[in-house]
Amino acid sequence: MGQLQTDLKQFEDAGLQIVGISYDSVETLKQYTDKNKVGYLLLSDAESKTIDAYGIRNTELKSGSRMDGIPHPGTFLIDREGIVRAKLSEAGYKIRHTTVRFLKHCIGYHKKSES
Repeated sequence: MGQLQTDLKQFEDAGLQIVGISYDSVETLKQYTDKNKVGYLLLSDAESKTIDAYGIRNTELKSGSRMDGIPHPGTFLIDREGIVRAKLSEAGYKIRHTTVRFLKHCIGYHKKSES
């Protein structure tokens, strides 16, 4: 999430809005947002319903563990109607794609939507 904040202007310059979704509680996200001066919206998905709907829950973790419900890292381009137009994700949590890679991945959809 820190890299999204660092690269926020690049997303805004491309006409995109960032919304983060986490399995963390509202209280935890508020503390994180306040401490790290996050400039985009963070939503709590404490029961991982949205995470499950997108099929990105890390199922390698033990059910009921502290990390149960955590998603694989990923970035989605979702239009105003809620349709996923582009997606980049990684299988492991240690590898993250760059903002530049995501924006290049999305550029075809975004240019079509401006026409």
